[in-house]
Amino acid sequence: MLQITFFLLSISICVFAWIMIHDPRTLWSGISLLGMLLCSAVTMFFLLSEYANWLAEHELLMNILVALLLLTAGCVLMFPVILIVTLFVEGIKVIRHEGLRPSNLLTMLFSVLLYLYLAVWPVAGGLEKGRLGTRLYLFISLFAAYMLSLMAIYLLSAALNLLHWKKRRGADYIVVLGAGVIGTRVTPLLAARIERGIELLHSNPGAVLIMSGGQGPGEDVAEGEAMARYAEEKGVGIEKIIIENRSKSTEENLLFSSRLMEKDRPKVVVVTTSYHVFRALLLAKQQGLKCVGFGAKTKWYFTLNALIREFAGYLRLTWKRHIFVAAVDIVIAAIAA
Repeated sequence: MLQITFFLLSISICVFAWIMIHDPRTLWSGISLLGMLLCSAVTMFFLLSEYANWLAEHELLMNILVALLLLTAGCVLMFPVILIVTLFVEGIKVIRHEGLRPSNLLTMLFSVLLYLYLAVWPVAGGLEKGRLGTRLYLFISLFAAYMLSLMAIYLLSAALNLLHWKKRRGADYIVVLGAGVIGTRVTPLLAARIERGIELLHSNPGAVLIMSGGQGPGEDVAEGEAMARYAEEKGVGIEKIIIENRSKSTEENLLFSSRLMEKDRPKVVVVTTSYHVFRALLLAKQQGLKCVGFGAKTKWYFTLNALIREFAGYLRLTWKRHIFVAAVDIVIAAIAA
């Protein structure tokens, strides 16, 4: 059995490595990592079972392993509590710093719903219900579990797409995505993106910056023009900047920027805020634009709220498959009830 688990672990490592090297812009990157971790855990279990007698003779080592096991179990059990409390506290920070708007309530709302699902919902399952109530309970339970699993995989895949061994990529173009300006002045969030793009330009001297963003409501100039001006003030030569000033969305940012690229099969780097990188890469993949993404940092409380918003954006991109899953859930709930 140990040989089989080692074989499966080797296969899972190869699959994960192939996805990350070939194109990590997919949820399969997160799924393959989870598969590799699961195979590692199973392999470790059988490895410890194989050498149980030897471990019993080394009391110190056995105590260390037991302590690590208890620590791991404690972390797993406490993780939902820590997550709920963290989301709720950070949700309050978002409202306090950014104002009471529907988009700023996502973190707090998610923490409340997660608490209800984990703490209150199981109690509802033990209540006396009719056939319709049982079916409804099963459907909501299955679909909620699906959505939470999907969100975990999405966030894990997003994190993997932020990992880079080096900044030097031999890039031809560095596309910096716009994020709104105040009059003619870039916001701190947009400034962080531009500075990240300039940092990557220094590591890729053969590249050109594409400042991408059109003019929105309340803006005196197009975002691309304001971004280019900011980059010039930071010492970037005008010959190193291309302005894209027609886009109104991330999808258009990527589409219109790609039309300004003169090289065939260019090496492209997309720069945006860290929480936005993965969805931008998914949109680029839909357009057939091969690229990697680098993220600019922002405040932690804002990042959590924005990640939930980004996941909602992903659901809009892939709504058909989730409707299909919901339909399957209805059938399963009906049969199980």
